[in-house]
Formats: sequence, C-alpha cells, structure tokens
Amino acid sequence: MTMTTGASALRSQYNRDAVLSASPVRLLTMLYDRLMLDLGRAEAAQQAQNWATATENLLHAQAIVSELSSSLRVDVWEGGEGLLAIYNYVSNSLINANIHRDVARTRESIELLEPLRRSWHEAAESLPAAPASGRAAAGTLGIG
Repeated sequence: MTMTTGASALRSQYNRDAVLSASPVRLLTMLYDRLMLDLGRAEAAQQAQNWATATENLLHAQAIVSELSSSLRVDVWEGGEGLLAIYNYVSNSLINANIHRDVARTRESIELLEPLRRSWHEAAESLPAAPASGRAAAGTLGIG
C-alpha cells in the first residue's frame, strides 16, 4: 500500500466513523454541508463546460435533496410543508440544470439552500447537548 493510498483509506475510515457516530442533528448539518459542496463543484464544472463532473455533482446533490425530503417530518412543525416545497423546487431545478446544462439553475439552488444550511447550523448549535440516542433533539428539528 502506498502512502497516498494509506492516507486515503484512513480518511475514508475517519469519514465513515464520523457519520456512524453523528447525532441526527449533526447528520443533517453534514448533509447540508456536502450538498453545498456538490453544488459549488457542479457550478464550477458547468462554467468550465466540464459536463461529466457537473453531472456527477448534480446527481449527488439530487440524492441529498431526496434524502432531506424523505426524512422531513412535515407533521412536527409548521414550516415543514414550506420546506418540502423548497426541496421539491430545488430537486426539479437540479434535474433541469443537468439536462439543459443550465448554470443559472444551479446558482439559484445554491442561493435558496445556503440560508437554510446556515439556519440549520445555528439551530443545531443552539440545542443543549443531545441525549445518548440523539432522538429527542432531532425531533425538535423535524428530523429523525
């Protein structure tokens, strides 16, 4: 095993461990962070007309938005339906951004989701330490 391969394997193991040990609230913020990373990469790739990279990142972003939509508990809080509508809109925008190679739709998705990412981080930071299972804190955010 080369030094690069060994470092990559260790980084992958660290990332797996971080996800497996994260509370539901932390998982949500991690998903948003990765979503924004994917969208930033997709936008840069679209601007460079690197369509394969753009497609890869847009598809991964779509998968994250799908996960966020499916795990959203709209019955837990008033804003649930509105958030679901945003997720549905962004999902359609990302599909169209990919099909039509439309960087403006990718940019619009970033502009819609970045304030949500910041808000989820602020909400997560304002919660008291989660109990061992993390379920009580997650329920207050409408996830879990």
